Amino acid sequence: MMGTGKSLVGKVLAEKTGFARFDTDEMISSKLKMRIEEIFSTHGEEYFRNLETETLRSLSENGPAIVVTGGGIVLRTENVGLLKQMGTIVWLDADEATLRARIYRLSDRPLLRTANSAASLSELQQTRGPLYTKAADLRVNVSQKNPEEITDLILKSIQNLPVGGLTSKANRSEPRL
Repeated sequence: MMGTGKSLVGKVLAEKTGFARFDTDEMISSKLKMRIEEIFSTHGEEYFRNLETETLRSLSENGPAIVVTGGGIVLRTENVGLLKQMGTIVWLDADEATLRARIYRLSDRPLLRTANSAASLSELQQTRGPLYTKAADLRVNVSQKNPEEITDLILKSIQNLPVGGLTSKANRSEPRL
């Protein structure tokens, strides 16, 4: 979900693990030389979602990495399948009050540019929540936590997952945010 700090947590995770970090939104924005909000307004959401899927496909051949995605990545079953093939999917979750406080400081959220952005945020949470639940291997509540605390919690929790931890090259499970 937007506003959970995926990009920043991804940077901290990459620093702590030594893994490369790929942010699909940054990659798409760089490729088109446009901000995400401009892509949405110029080409529409469906075009952007196609680019997300294409970007994930290009990353599926990489080695261990931290892959940071936009909150809407779970809207396509293919994307979830690609992420699962790449490693552990970590859902950064937060309560609505935390999300509102973080998101409203920014004006670049195209899906919240509506007459009632609070209602739009609630609708996004209701629509995406079950998709996140189904896709995620690990759910981390980020409310009232800073990026360092979130990263430490992810690294500690991921060690306990049945798919393995971040300890050996042969058995690495890379977090996908």
